[in-house]
Amino acid sequence: MVERTSYEIIGEYLPKRIRSSFLSVRASNREAVSELRLNSGRGAALIFPDRIMYLTQNGLTANPNNTLTVTVMPSDIEAVVDSLSHYSIHSCSEQLKDGVFVLQGGIRVGLSGRYNSEGILTDITGLNFRISRNIVGCGETVYKLIRENNCGVVICGGVNSGKTTILRDLCRLVGSNAKVTLVDERNEIACTEGGIIRNDVGILTNVLSGCSREKGIISAVRTLSPDYIFCDEISTERDSGAILSGMGCGVKFCATVHGGSFEEMYRRIVMKNLLNSGVFGYAVMLSGGKNPGKIQEIRRLENDF
Repeated sequence: MVERTSYEIIGEYLPKRIRSSFLSVRASNREAVSELRLNSGRGAALIFPDRIMYLTQNGLTANPNNTLTVTVMPSDIEAVVDSLSHYSIHSCSEQLKDGVFVLQGGIRVGLSGRYNSEGILTDITGLNFRISRNIVGCGETVYKLIRENNCGVVICGGVNSGKTTILRDLCRLVGSNAKVTLVDERNEIACTEGGIIRNDVGILTNVLSGCSREKGIISAVRTLSPDYIFCDEISTERDSGAILSGMGCGVKFCATVHGGSFEEMYRRIVMKNLLNSGVFGYAVMLSGGKNPGKIQEIRRLENDF
């Protein structure tokens, strides 16, 4: 069976009139697309690292006002949401609270609309499909640091900078030579389906998904005897506390954090506590959305504090 690409998977969730234009895009252009953005009453947009294009009835245009641009209707948004929820929207309260669905292959679909009094998204007006890609070998530089220095690392970058992509490949490399637990809260990294881990995250890697980072870290330390714990998007004091607890048990951590610069990362209280504690031996800064996955700078953290 031929494996579907993330682009093709997204196409399966689109109504016919948008799908036909989406799937008619040339393969050379598909490979560079990072997002499909659908907003009610506006043109269907493809986001590239260096440009924004709009779907038309016969190709792509840079002009959102082109008369042939495919305009997204409220009925299109409703049809996609029905498809995302497998026509059972009332069973997807968690996704509607978080504002995100995660599809096969780790594709994230962010939702916009109105939150009701119960904190659940209703009257959905926008959908952003973020394409996930496996890039084998992109974690080699960071893996060399870990292997040579027997330490943990934190990977920092902005939106669409490739943090998760590098973390996934790094997990594959470390998890092929050491005991690893991957705390995959939204199942975006390992992409487990039907009890099968779809992405290669290392032969010795245990995966915990569908739980908070805090719970996953604590559970891993107690029951899975990891040498390393991997997790994505450190953001809360609870995350920090769990990591510090795991560090006290001799576990090393590889994680990502959102930030446009080292200075921005250092200013965050959650990260400052971790950096000062010596959890991470190195910090890796990525270049940004225009160069996803490209390393801009690596700092040895002992020299910074």
